[in-house]
Amino acid sequence: MKNNIIHICLLFTLCLLTACGGAKLSVADEQLARGEYNDAAKTYRKIYNKLTKKEERAQRGEVAYKMAECHRMLNQTARAEAAYANAIRYGVTDSMALFRLAQMQHANAKFAAAIKSYEDFLEKKPGDVAAMNGLSGARFSASKPAVSRYKVAQSKLFNSRRADFSPMYYDKSYDRLYFTTTNEKVNGSRHSEITGMKNGDIWVSTKNEKGEWTKPEPVEGELNSELDEGIISFSPDGSTMYLTKARREPNSSTGVEIFTSTRSDAKWSAPVKFEITADTISSYGHPAVSPDGTWLYFTSDMPGGSGGKDLWRINLKERGGSLENLGEWINTPGDEMFPYVRTDSIIYFASNGHPGFGGLDIFKATLTPSGGWNVENMGQPLNSSSDDFGITFGPGETGYFSSNRGDARGYDHIYSFELPDLKINISGWVLDRDEEPVPNAVIRIVGSDGSNQKQVARDDGSFSFPLDRGISYVMMAGAKGYLNAKQEFTSDIAEEDAEYGVDFILASITKPVVVENIFYDFDKATLRPESKTSLDELAQVLRDNPNVTIEMASHTDRKGSEQYNIDLSGRRAQSVIDYLISVGISPDRLQSQGYGKSRPKKITKKLAREHPQFTEGTVLTEEFINTLSPEDQEIADQINRRTEFQVLSIDYQMY
Repeated sequence: MKNNIIHICLLFTLCLLTACGGAKLSVADEQLARGEYNDAAKTYRKIYNKLTKKEERAQRGEVAYKMAECHRMLNQTARAEAAYANAIRYGVTDSMALFRLAQMQHANAKFAAAIKSYEDFLEKKPGDVAAMNGLSGARFSASKPAVSRYKVAQSKLFNSRRADFSPMYYDKSYDRLYFTTTNEKVNGSRHSEITGMKNGDIWVSTKNEKGEWTKPEPVEGELNSELDEGIISFSPDGSTMYLTKARREPNSSTGVEIFTSTRSDAKWSAPVKFEITADTISSYGHPAVSPDGTWLYFTSDMPGGSGGKDLWRINLKERGGSLENLGEWINTPGDEMFPYVRTDSIIYFASNGHPGFGGLDIFKATLTPSGGWNVENMGQPLNSSSDDFGITFGPGETGYFSSNRGDARGYDHIYSFELPDLKINISGWVLDRDEEPVPNAVIRIVGSDGSNQKQVARDDGSFSFPLDRGISYVMMAGAKGYLNAKQEFTSDIAEEDAEYGVDFILASITKPVVVENIFYDFDKATLRPESKTSLDELAQVLRDNPNVTIEMASHTDRKGSEQYNIDLSGRRAQSVIDYLISVGISPDRLQSQGYGKSRPKKITKKLAREHPQFTEGTVLTEEFINTLSPEDQEIADQINRRTEFQVLSIDYQMY
């Protein structure tokens, strides 16, 4: 319903007047001047169709432009685009035709065409703020920006075959939803010269005992009349309704004013005008009461603004001298309307002046420490290339808003929205060094936000924890008979679901544990650089288990003499000890031992999976290896060449 949305009148129609007679240009111009867009469009169409002669081309262009203006105000964007294009084709002299064409192309999601039209207009009028913002919005839309996580759906129960818009919760119980409707059952019998629909009334839906919305009904009392009423807000105690009501005088343009109605015995009183200024020419509408009841925010085209419709506010407790414009952070040369004050520092509003997707978009303004406002577009799917406006919030990030998306007639409908909770989890397994589940493993996770969770792993060793976005976590897994293992990480700040994976490999206290990927130079005890990662991991295990002492052992293969291998393995074990001491592990916790080839490796489940030619439980003795093929002998020798640790005690410095 672009007519009253862009023109503040927003579905508040004229008083009943007799229809014009005859397709005369003067009649059409008078209809347009009075804001009778529906009737004016019909009259211009008749005139346009009669202007077929070559010498009438210029006049046809002017009529096409005025007809386009009517369709634009009615938010019939496809018709408006075609009419503006015709006006330009016939040489209309109004330079705004190209800008309006760009806006309609933008609203019809023809972004490439809109970009060109905005650029052509800016060549004629460099620096025009509205055109530059429009161009920025069209380019942004053409770039296919990421869609937000909001879920949007049309609320069919609240919508009729006409326009339904500007929903508003009554109070924080969120069980009554008021909205404006132009359905065929509203008061009055005539249809508006502005919209072609009946005048708007205020209806309400309530939740039943099951928490389900009931069929909407007109509000009780003297609130609704044959004139337009709608776009409401409530005082914090719910006793007073602030609403917009049409002001109409014969042969003058439509305006709107703010009224109040009081509630008594579930009925609303006849509206009483709320005086803001002595200015009787400007329009005042779209009231929004601050949560503390101190301020009334509203929309007006009164002098002193940034152009178009601006957002203003006035102190409800001390009106005198308190009227103020919300300033250039929020207001633009375009239209800013439909304020909704969520907190004392967060305001939502609709605008076609800030860069957006086309038509009116919903924006969020957050008060900055310096006293300005940071304005951000709410993004798709809350916004579209059509008009999106009139938002109200329920519990959390849920609520309702208005949009005429997908309606060729330009009729508004009510949509629900919700921001689903982010599903962020971390899951994994607790296994031993043979990759078998550790029974009864306990996992603890502590977050930088103060959260503390504990869980026992399932029988298969698996676990899962819910997380929050952008939090640093420390996780510790442990079980009887095993050393503890720790992991640290930070969850992503991205607004998207995420699944993190982490596994804990626990080292046994009762049997030797091989330290993988420890490498020495040939026939030497010097550690090679690629051993550092595994050694650092071993050092961390010791830090995570500060009461443990270990024996660091090295083993060789079957080649060479017994004494040579004992000496070499001893020096290699000591090299590991020296490295651990260098990174801060106390020497008191470490012992080294070289076993040479005296302790051949026994094949574990893991080794049997990796090397199926060896059966689990087989001991890789020299006698056994001599029976193998040369290839398998080399593999067996490699398995025997190992560095491992064995826990000696678990009570270091505990007494």
